[in-house]
Amino acid sequence: MSDLAALEQTILNDIAAAGDETALEAVRVSALGKKGSISALLATLGKMSPDERKTQGAAINLAKDTVTEALAARRDILKAAALDARLASETVDVTLPVREPPAEVGRLHPLSQVTDELTAIFADMGFAIAEGPDIETDDYNFTRLNFPVGHPAREMHDTFFFHPKEDGSRLLLRTHTSPVQVRTMLSQKPPIRVICPGRTYRIDSDATHTPQFHQVEGLVIDKGSHLGHLKWILHEFCKAFFEVDHINMRFRPSFFPFTEPSLEVDIQCRRDKGEIRFGEGEDWLEILGCGMVHPNVLRACGIDPDEYQGFAWGMGIDRIAMLKYGMPDLRAFFDADVRWLAHYGFRPLDFPTLAGGLSS
Repeated sequence: MSDLAALEQTILNDIAAAGDETALEAVRVSALGKKGSISALLATLGKMSPDERKTQGAAINLAKDTVTEALAARRDILKAAALDARLASETVDVTLPVREPPAEVGRLHPLSQVTDELTAIFADMGFAIAEGPDIETDDYNFTRLNFPVGHPAREMHDTFFFHPKEDGSRLLLRTHTSPVQVRTMLSQKPPIRVICPGRTYRIDSDATHTPQFHQVEGLVIDKGSHLGHLKWILHEFCKAFFEVDHINMRFRPSFFPFTEPSLEVDIQCRRDKGEIRFGEGEDWLEILGCGMVHPNVLRACGIDPDEYQGFAWGMGIDRIAMLKYGMPDLRAFFDADVRWLAHYGFRPLDFPTLAGGLSS
């Protein structure tokens, strides 16, 4: 029995020395596991005489119970120590400010915000939204818009062309959203009242131009539409978008192949310390182009110019965003800099409305 007592003491010492639950489990397996030292002693009871089994069996089972209790006690101590260590390492300073939820931290890109703003304005005027593909045919992007083959105005667009097909035709990245107007006129019967926001592409890059930018164009086709309606729409849009009570506009003659007459629109402003304020001052800033839809465009889109007439306009979404929110460089729009977005971005749940304020 002295050997049993020595074995028991050795196991108890190993239990006391176990520094974590993994080491303690190793001691348990070596003592009480299937091939453990105490389990081996219990396995010899079957070969003993009844008198030996009575005395030695009791001693071995007592040793087993003692080891089991020691294991349980040590396990409780180790669990408590591990919990104390975890609590000490995961302390929270309750005096720190509460972290903002994701909906407060995230920011909406200014281009998305401005698109929502102008959509809200034109929707209030009764305009629908029309969309089309970014990859277009030469026919929709140029020919049906009164750009004959070889016309010098085609060169002004710096177009991204795809490789020619077997028949010699080439697809292209649309240089304006005017092909959406063509698709609308081909698929709908007048009266038509739509705006066409979307991405456009031209080979150009500097502080105010990027190879990919955004435009919104408007189209109205009806029997009685005229320039007076166009001027009112643009005037009300500028007042609502720049959030001023009054704004002066001037219309200058210009040239676009798809409109006749063609006009460029300036709005009154005041430049002061690097900022532009609208509705006041003695300066002027060009903001968009417009005009009456050319009869050739109507014919190319299956509309009789003797029965219907219309007007259209187009402006750069990136440009009016820069003007309204004071952004000096267009290239920063596409840098994916979260610091820039945190400064110029908008809270995602503050939807622009005319009643609540577009940029409030």
